[in-house]
Amino acid sequence: MRQLVSAPTAVAPQRMSPALTLVMAVACGLTVANLYYAQPLLELVARSFGVGQGPAATVVTLTQAGYALGLLFVLPLGDLVENRRLATRTLLVTATALLLAAASPVFGMFLAVSVLVGTTSVVAQILVPLAAHLAPPERRGKAVGQVMSGLLTGILLARTAASLIAGLLGWRAIYVISAALMLGLAAVLHRMLPQRAPDHTAGYRALLASLGELVRREPALRRRALCQASMFGAFTTFWTAIAYELIDEHHFGQARIALFALVGAGGAAAAPIAGRIADRGHGRAASGAALLLASSMFLLAALGHRSVPLLALAAVLLDFAVQCHQVLSQHGIYALRGDARARINTVFMTTVFAGGALSSAVAGALHTAYGWTGVCALGTVLPLAGLLVWALGRRTTTRTRARAGSVRPARAEDTVDAG
Repeated sequence: MRQLVSAPTAVAPQRMSPALTLVMAVACGLTVANLYYAQPLLELVARSFGVGQGPAATVVTLTQAGYALGLLFVLPLGDLVENRRLATRTLLVTATALLLAAASPVFGMFLAVSVLVGTTSVVAQILVPLAAHLAPPERRGKAVGQVMSGLLTGILLARTAASLIAGLLGWRAIYVISAALMLGLAAVLHRMLPQRAPDHTAGYRALLASLGELVRREPALRRRALCQASMFGAFTTFWTAIAYELIDEHHFGQARIALFALVGAGGAAAAPIAGRIADRGHGRAASGAALLLASSMFLLAALGHRSVPLLALAAVLLDFAVQCHQVLSQHGIYALRGDARARINTVFMTTVFAGGALSSAVAGALHTAYGWTGVCALGTVLPLAGLLVWALGRRTTTRTRARAGSVRPARAEDTVDAG
């Protein structure tokens, strides 16, 4: 990996202009969408390759597994390799994988390239800490929030876009279209992103080894990661089971389910709002409020499960709370170590992703055994567990300050110690 290491170069600092912010937000949305295109297409994929529904469902699992590999082994390179080159070259690999997926003649090949699609779609997570690096400290929350709003929009609209395009052009078309978008993004990012050569030059193995050190030495990172894992777990719990509820209780077809998924896009408004809250120093209290809001929305979804408007309201406010908490968390953890933001993001996102994957699996089992009530019970408890971590972290911070015996100006690190 030595040839990948870029020696630090003197590059004039560039701030986050509105145009660059928009491009990075769009790039995050389009790249993360690759993880979700297959979900509404499984029946079409199964018929195309002549396999059952069970084997077809492994496409989603393997794509997510590939993303986990990318978080662990590709994302840390953001602290080692010049960021613009890393992002653009990774996008070229993503485009190639998407074209191979579209052209796959056999199911085994389609599964293999699905892993590669997931692995290289971590470009979105390369760009978020880069936005934090480029923004001045007093506007870091706003910049991260704006870029994250693009990522959330991509997650929420991917399923709807895939369903509509597959209905018009067939399921393979979405992979071809996305490949073209990845190539276009690579060109635009190469032109607009400033060069950023990280300071870390010890090598790739040392980079990976330092992940464990970050976990040990940064309790705020641990707490923020666990809290957001509980929130993302609630998010995946809701969206894993809501299709079953809409079909069983309200007799929705696929087209109406796709339209229902659009309501969650309203939660994208949370990201810039949360960024401004964090910049004003209110991130700690807002985090606790977001955890409470997420938990209460499952109570609303349980009590109002016979009403589609109430379910839609619960979906919007749940997504709002989850994304608000994520932006607040990322604003805080990026202030911990300016030289290790990519690795901090690796620890954070891997923990969050694990919480989401585990919750999704549990939600499916609970729905089978206890229906929508069991799902809502899980969704209510998960943010409350995060709230407990938040409360314990706040108590620890208060005691630490009391032992210090003096009043000092608040640091960025203090805003995250409450977890």
